[in-house]
This record gives sequence, C-alpha cells and structure tokens, in this order.
Amino acid sequence: MPTGLTQITRGELACWQVRHRGQTLVIAEQGAQVLEYRLDNEPPVLWLSEKAQYHHGQGIRGGVPVCWPWFGGLAFNPETVRQQYTQPDPPAHGLVRALPWTLVHTRQSPEQIELAFQPDPDSLPESCPAVQLTLKIILDNALTLSLENHNQGEEPMALTQALHSYFAVSDIRQVTLQGLDLCPYVDAMDNWHSHRQSGPLTFREETDRLYLQLGHTLHIDDPEWQRRITLSVSGSESAVVWNPWIDKSQRLSQFADDAWQRMVCIETARVLDNALFLAAGECHDMSVRFVTSPL
Repeated sequence: MPTGLTQITRGELACWQVRHRGQTLVIAEQGAQVLEYRLDNEPPVLWLSEKAQYHHGQGIRGGVPVCWPWFGGLAFNPETVRQQYTQPDPPAHGLVRALPWTLVHTRQSPEQIELAFQPDPDSLPESCPAVQLTLKIILDNALTLSLENHNQGEEPMALTQALHSYFAVSDIRQVTLQGLDLCPYVDAMDNWHSHRQSGPLTFREETDRLYLQLGHTLHIDDPEWQRRITLSVSGSESAVVWNPWIDKSQRLSQFADDAWQRMVCIETARVLDNALFLAAGECHDMSVRFVTSPL
C-alpha cells in the first residue's frame, strides 16, 4: 500500500485518504466518489455539503459522483441509450453512484500516487451493460480523474456519463467561467431549447445547461479567493454547468439553504450529441485534470 494512503470511515462508509505533496484527497469506496480534494492552507478545490450523509446505498452531495451509464433522468437521454434499459423507475444519474466499488490496484512513485477502482461485479444490476468501468485517480502536483470504458460484450453499446464535479467557490455571484464562448448549449431552464454562449459565463440565477462542442480547457475564475481552477479535459466535448440558486436549494436533499453561494458544478461529460458509442471490444477514456493557480 502506498505510504500516503490510509483507510478511514465517514459514517457508515469505508473511505481512503491520500496525502501527497501537500495535498489531501478522500475517496469513498461507495461509488468510488471523490469526496474531498484540497491543498494545504488553501480553500478546498471540491465542495462537499456540510449536510452530507454517509449511508449505504445513498448518494452523497458533493465531491465527484460518477454518473453512468446514463446522465440525469434516463428519459432525457438519446433514444439509443434509453432503448437499452427497461427497468421501472430508473434512478437519476445511472446505476453505479451508490454501489460498492473495489480498489483494484495502487501505484506509487516519488512523483505521484495512482489508484484504480472498479464496481463490485456482484453488486451490478442485471441491466448493467457488458462494459468494464474503471475510475483511475492520479495525484501528482494536481488531481486527474479518468473514467475508462471497455465494451466486453459482443454488441455495440451506447451510454452517457459524467464526472459530476462540485467545485468550491467563495461566492458564485463573483465567479466567471471561461472557455465556453460560442459553444452551443441546451438550457434545461428554458424548456430544453438550444442557444449559443456569448463570452464568459457569469451566474445570476438558477443555471442548468448542457454545453456541446467544447474545447479542452475551462477556467473557473474566483477573484475573492484570487484563484483560478483550470479543467483540462480529454475524451469529451460536452459538459454540464449547474447551480441551483435560491429556491431550488431549499428543496434539495443534503443541501443547506444558502449552499448555492459556495459551489458550482462543472461536469465533464458525454451527453446529448456527444453520447459515447462503443463497438464490441472498444475502449474509451474520458479524463479531467484540476489545476489551481493564482488569479
């Protein structure tokens, strides 16, 4: 076991804590969900709800949940994804968020620690596709998350997915998101109509947008904390941007009424026209790297 890796618990859940180069990372085995990521003496990079609950079989509000093999409500996914699943009341954000995952390997060098998790095969529902899913987590001088799909079946598969990242900010009303200019998006707050972004994105109301045709870099600029979080992405051309604002915050579980001020979700994804299609035997890797720097 790497020297910077220890086992801890949060409520009912077994977790792993990683310490490396002045950074702390906490991962729950349930869902392989990254709960915390921060640098010493700095505000956290990831937001975790102060009302988060750590129960078996229940999603945790914050960090980076894994959404797979569909994102959001199944009914809002492309037909090629919907037609593969017939179970009643399909859960939002897929099948693996609240399942046990297994730490299948670790690697350590002076430069980095790498962990790889896979869903416990005995816990996967019968409706789960014949795709081996692996989440690789690399901590060097920043954090990289890589979601790997390997279609081990004999038929092609269609899926949507996301690394549902909650970022900590000083005040969402002061934050600017750079890197979306001219990108088309579907606005869930406007009856799923399509629009095109003009300039950077600022936040003045509830925001729920699915962006397409993205480049490989986004920046969260936070002037109060004098910090920029850079998201460097590969294997994806779509992202979901979400903040519940005031009214919805009061209806969300595990969410303080004023928590909307302190978080923003920017979810590296494969959604809508950017859904993932895997031929039999095909592999695909979607990754995002979080780097902080002074603004």
